Amino acid sequence: MSSIRDERPVPGVARIVLARPEKRNAQDRDLLYELDDAYARALRDERVRVIVLAADGPDFSSGHDLDSDWAMDGVASRTMTGGFGAPGAESWFATEEELFTGLCLRWRDIPRPTIAQVQGRVMGGGLMLVWPCDLVVAASDASFVDPVGAFDMNGAEYFTHLWELGARRAKEMLFTGEPISAQDALAMGMVNRIVPPEQLESATLELAERIARRPPFGLRLAKRAVNQSLDLQGQRSAVESAFGLHHVAHAHNRELHGQLVDPGGRAVIRDSARLGEAAQREEKDRGEDG
Repeated sequence: MSSIRDERPVPGVARIVLARPEKRNAQDRDLLYELDDAYARALRDERVRVIVLAADGPDFSSGHDLDSDWAMDGVASRTMTGGFGAPGAESWFATEEELFTGLCLRWRDIPRPTIAQVQGRVMGGGLMLVWPCDLVVAASDASFVDPVGAFDMNGAEYFTHLWELGARRAKEMLFTGEPISAQDALAMGMVNRIVPPEQLESATLELAERIARRPPFGLRLAKRAVNQSLDLQGQRSAVESAFGLHHVAHAHNRELHGQLVDPGGRAVIRDSARLGEAAQREEKDRGEDG
């Protein structure tokens, strides 16, 4: 069963939908490759001017599927890396270089405007699907968090936190694992627009149609100009540097726990989520009492 649904809702717009709601659209290897295939299909269709990335269910994505089999046996690389079967640390380094940083950088530079249509929670690896997109339209109930520090790691593999959040908010999120609301994300420029949940699909589609009416080569050049400016600021180098630190953390966890991440991380994230939900309920109750 496919984890991706491919749609053409209106002329000029492709919509790619994460279709694994029973897993909160957690990413496994197959979903990531199916997403890459869907992007490629949209690019091959000259009628497509804009690509929307959406998701089924209440949450956009809960991140990596930690229970998935990430074996790369027989896989053909999409990003010109290799060494999936190599001994030692190389095989996992190559796997993450392919599936995470490599695909994200590839998607960031898709020569069409891309829009993330986001609802509910976006956690860890979910950010790595949203942040490569050019624009983000979020439902008012959306929240964003990188909780990977709970696993004794520096953060998610596609490390563009500085550009998305600013240095101090990036550090706060990484240090505390506390989510950022859609309203705060809008204020800091990580999100372009916030709409009520029931208007998310229509508002995103309206924006996509407006962009699709503009000359396609101009859009392509404008996107390239901005992305090259990000790279002149050091974004791509920062991603590569943080990825190296990410693998220092994997080596550290192998030494301490015999596995890639701290096994206590899941409990830390669950407890933090419960505390956050309780705090939100208290704040809502205070507002209603007032």
